[in-house]
Amino acid sequence: MAKATSPIFLLHLLVILSSTLLSVKPNTTIIETTCKTTNYYALCVSALKSDPRSPTADTKGLAAIMVGVGMKNATATAAYIAGNLTSAANDTVLKKVLKDCSEKYTLAADSLRLTVQDLDDEAYDYAYMHVLAAEDYPNVCRNIFRRAKGLVYPAEIRRREVSLRRICGVVSGILDRLAE
Repeated sequence: MAKATSPIFLLHLLVILSSTLLSVKPNTTIIETTCKTTNYYALCVSALKSDPRSPTADTKGLAAIMVGVGMKNATATAAYIAGNLTSAANDTVLKKVLKDCSEKYTLAADSLRLTVQDLDDEAYDYAYMHVLAAEDYPNVCRNIFRRAKGLVYPAEIRRREVSLRRICGVVSGILDRLAE
């Protein structure tokens, strides 16, 4: 009797495993296909594959996930810069520049929050506009440093600026795909 149920059990198990494997492959494919429309394929794939929501997301969901990555980056950068205000206590110019830069990254995060609402409303033109704004706020920070005589733009802020710019670039590429 055990021999009769064993092949049926194995066949049933094979069907379950096959359907599971087939359902994972298209999700990986949608991530890869979506990321190919961006300028930063490796960043896009890495960020999306590391998020547990990606396997069940459609293209709009993948855009929302990347927007979340950008919001985290901008918020963390604003906090990092604000955290350096105490070390600049004796330098009023540096303190003002850091405060202004922190505010610009907060505005970048706010713009990305608006992008999430735009995605929900399928208002892709507005979403694109908000992503471009989020991408540009760090440029304002860099320009504030440039205008302040004697200050050097910190390498860590530069690194974070580049990171946010690339994340926003990925989101823009996904938005282009959605708007087609």
